Amino acid sequence: MAKKSMIAREKKRQFLVLKYGTKRNNLKKQIQKTTFLEEKLNLHRQLQELPRNSSPVRLHNRCLITGRPKGYFRFFGLSRHVLREMAHEGYLPGVRKASW
Repeated sequence: MAKKSMIAREKKRQFLVLKYGTKRNNLKKQIQKTTFLEEKLNLHRQLQELPRNSSPVRLHNRCLITGRPKGYFRFFGLSRHVLREMAHEGYLPGVRKASW
């Protein structure tokens, strides 16, 4: 299980990405459209003044149950440990252990 502080930090980042997402996208579009250097620098400065954690690049996928950051399966939203346990118990329909 991940530390509670790490899970809380990731939730805070998700909230900031949602909060500043439209503003960030609008500034990026304006930067691409402008041709004047001074205006571009001004817009870039405004983009830099936004919170650092509002950038979607800083998000990291975590398991919904344990909060584990590594071994994450995107399709299920679970880490490999939890995915294996749930598959063996039959909680994931259509998933079964491979044998060949």
